[in-house]
Amino acid sequence: MKKIISIILLIVLTMALVSGCGGSSNANEIKIGINYELSGEVASYGKASVDGIELAIDEINSKGGIDGKLIKPVKYDNKSDKSQATTLATKLMTQDKVVAVLGPATSGAFKATIPEAIKNKVVVASGSATADDVTVDASGVKEYAFRICFNDSYQGTAMANYALKNMNAKKAAVIMDNSSDYAKGLAENFTKTFEAGGGKVVATEAFVAGDTDFNAIITKIKGQEFDVIFIPGYYNEAGLIIKQTRAQGIKTPILGADGFGAPELVELAGVDALNDIYFSAHFSALDKDPAVAEFIENFNAKYGKEPDQFAALGYDLVYFVADGIKRAGSTDTVAVKDALAATKDFKGITGSFSMDENHNPVKAVVVVEIQNGVYTSSERVAQ
Repeated sequence: MKKIISIILLIVLTMALVSGCGGSSNANEIKIGINYELSGEVASYGKASVDGIELAIDEINSKGGIDGKLIKPVKYDNKSDKSQATTLATKLMTQDKVVAVLGPATSGAFKATIPEAIKNKVVVASGSATADDVTVDASGVKEYAFRICFNDSYQGTAMANYALKNMNAKKAAVIMDNSSDYAKGLAENFTKTFEAGGGKVVATEAFVAGDTDFNAIITKIKGQEFDVIFIPGYYNEAGLIIKQTRAQGIKTPILGADGFGAPELVELAGVDALNDIYFSAHFSALDKDPAVAEFIENFNAKYGKEPDQFAALGYDLVYFVADGIKRAGSTDTVAVKDALAATKDFKGITGSFSMDENHNPVKAVVVVEIQNGVYTSSERVAQ
């Protein structure tokens, strides 16, 4: 009887130790949480991201998983709601016992989950949360938060360097959305980098999100001499600015950021206006890298469509986290966090990168060219 009691106590103690270590309790699987916007206002971002995520999980599992353990995704829809995203992050960490949580896609929702990540010591990682303060703010680095996309201000710097070095631009005009932190950060970093590189910003004009008539602004800059126009903003206003700029006879190349990357840009600007347009992106289907071509082929075979940048980032996000788990040699969530922070020379289809001290990737920007309303070329450009 004493021997039986001792065995029972040993089993109970072992179960308690396993449940207290975090991560998957099944020795043959690794649980990874998926907390994305699958309905609501920004569902298109979430759905595309999850398409890429699920393709990557299928590929990894078909090759035997991570050190023989299959990935078991635990997927929830946060309905494009920040509070729901937080609730689901907590559920994934405390009830589902995941090793890491992927998502949400948007910066606001992702940031809302970070306090839970820190509290529960479980990594949260996003493929597309671009706000500058996602992984680091005035209080310091957010230890359990990671992203694999470049941040907003990085794009402004990259596009200034592109104008200077690839287009030999000496003078620039900036037309910015003064109501958006996204646009203000881009404009500030573009201007600082462009002028530090010997260029001059000859005019900076502002508008507010929702404006539709930009002719007064365009008339003001028309009298200036400039080699490029930089429009840090989203396609909603950018499409109309481009249309009205070309209508006033200005044929100067126009530069933008990832906010240009939507089919609505063509609808708003019109095909004839979309010439000599260049914008920063996370991914382009025009990339000639064989790994990108294979990804596009596999994605098309699974979903019957071409992947966008959110799908590509979701795909890379899984491989990034899986690589960290493999290098950690454990599903211990603290060990996984440390391994992800130490990532060096990760090779993804959105580019190769290493993690910097702020949990941001050091990677090249893809610059996409539009001529006659069609994406005609892309190239990776280092900052």
